[in-house]
Amino acid sequence: MKETLKKRTKIFAHNCIKVTEFFPGTYLANHIKMQLIRCSTSVAANYRATCVAQSKPSFVAKISIVIEEVDESNFWLEFALDENLIQKDKIEFLLKESSELTAIFMASRKTASKK
Repeated sequence: MKETLKKRTKIFAHNCIKVTEFFPGTYLANHIKMQLIRCSTSVAANYRATCVAQSKPSFVAKISIVIEEVDESNFWLEFALDENLIQKDKIEFLLKESSELTAIFMASRKTASKK
């Protein structure tokens, strides 16, 4: 599961970067583009850090960062849609993926916090 999620979070980051190419060249679009690139790549990088956590508290702290970053990615995707910077059909799969990843990481944090 760990390797699958490493790949999945990396693909999520790549896809978020690719979708920003559809954004117009406005100031707002450029701002959202950079925010989305920053937080989506952070999802992948911080998940990798979670995989090498040296203690349960460290794991919980790191997975919490991953949850925040994937949720922020979802926010920027929704915001871009709200501002008509991109068509829904171009990002629907990313909205679904960010929701699924959030649920997976929240469940992982809950399980780790119980033990």
